[in-house]
Amino acid sequence: MFDPSVADVPKLQAAVEKAGYKVGEVPAATTSASNGEAQGPARPSEEAADARELERQREIDALRRRWTVSLAAGLVMMALMYVPLGLDMLLIAPVLLIVSTIVQFWAGGVFYKAAWAAAKHGSTNMNTLVAVGTSVAYAYSAFVTLWPTLAERWGFPFDLYYETAVIIIALVLLGRWMEARAKKRTGAAIKALMGLQAKTARVIRDGAEGDIPVEQVRVGDLVRVRPGEKVPVDGVVREGRSALDESMLPGESLPVEKVPGDAVIGATLNNSGSFVFEATKVGRDTVLAQIVQLVEEAQGSKAPMQRLADTISGYFVPVVLSVAALTFAGWLAFGGSLTVAITAAIAVLIIACPCALGLATPTAIMVGTGKAAEHGILIRGGEALEAARRIDTLVLDKTGTLTRGKPAVTKVVASEGTTEHELLAIAAAAEVGSEHPLGEAIVLRARELGLDLPAVEGFESIAGRGIRATVAGASCCWATAR
Repeated sequence: MFDPSVADVPKLQAAVEKAGYKVGEVPAATTSASNGEAQGPARPSEEAADARELERQREIDALRRRWTVSLAAGLVMMALMYVPLGLDMLLIAPVLLIVSTIVQFWAGGVFYKAAWAAAKHGSTNMNTLVAVGTSVAYAYSAFVTLWPTLAERWGFPFDLYYETAVIIIALVLLGRWMEARAKKRTGAAIKALMGLQAKTARVIRDGAEGDIPVEQVRVGDLVRVRPGEKVPVDGVVREGRSALDESMLPGESLPVEKVPGDAVIGATLNNSGSFVFEATKVGRDTVLAQIVQLVEEAQGSKAPMQRLADTISGYFVPVVLSVAALTFAGWLAFGGSLTVAITAAIAVLIIACPCALGLATPTAIMVGTGKAAEHGILIRGGEALEAARRIDTLVLDKTGTLTRGKPAVTKVVASEGTTEHELLAIAAAAEVGSEHPLGEAIVLRARELGLDLPAVEGFESIAGRGIRATVAGASCCWATAR
């Protein structure tokens, strides 16, 4: 929890940066809830989302360039070093050194920066091991390439590990690229949610109506919603009645009738009728804003398995460095030469590079949540995703979750003396002027069958009951779940 009396935003920002992290743009807080307005942003900031998306795209593009160049270079190196092409490695080694240097310090520069940031605060992480492991492989190869005579005099074998360092960098960057793409997909889902909210609201104050930005709506304001408009904020109907399309939040497949006393949700669509409601939740307190916040928090959350991997890495990296040092000391002390000791220590550092531990777990979680967001499934966080593997029963609260969300005529039962097509034609003719989804389904079915609709006179829609009309000179009426 944030206590303004203890610390302010600049102090918190300085503490985070001191810990080795970078702080992005901090959104400014608006007025407090004491004047009836919500604290924090009045509605999700689409501008901030656009800025984040642009920055994320730059990150994705940079990662793609780095891993593609690194992987291509690594594959070529492997082909040159392991395929019997009959080439003299003494002549090829300088070229490999140049290419490897570019990859090591251009593509792999991110690992050095992150490792240095951690080292400044006396800690290590997966970046530390990647940086150390690849640097040792690169440094040894560069030494025997630049000073082959000296290396031979000291007993160092002419073994090159350029491809090892380059491939490790390429694979780790590939994983981070996949993770960044997954975050972008989830960010697109957040942006789509933000776009659902209305931009303005027609507020009634002091007996006068006027359109104002939705950010300026206060709790207790009376807001009028006309046909075809979105409900700007959450509230309770005070006057009028209508049918709202609530499929974007609760998943109701059919419009829901609203009468005085019923609750309405911001961003839902008013299909027909006009009503006045009292705003009860605005700004970050609305249902939509809370959903957006939930999805954003899910992006930064960690599953228990990922937290375990982070915990292990906190011990794993120092242990590996210690084992490498002990290996060097052991081989040097018990009859081994300096060359053997260095080679053994290098082997420990390179083999221990934890590509799977530091890469597979976070990448799998981010790809999973991003893929779900593509299909309209919002996962609360990594913990929920991990718990999903134990699900054996799925319970749905409404049939609309499984249906197409659009009614259709499946069967017509006619009484004696009337055919099904005749009955359907009469019903469709009467429903032509109706805006009700069940009426639209009847009309659509009649048109699919190519039925000729009789003339209609005196059409009347009775709110909450049904319709009344004169079809082909005969009066008829019925209810269609109004």
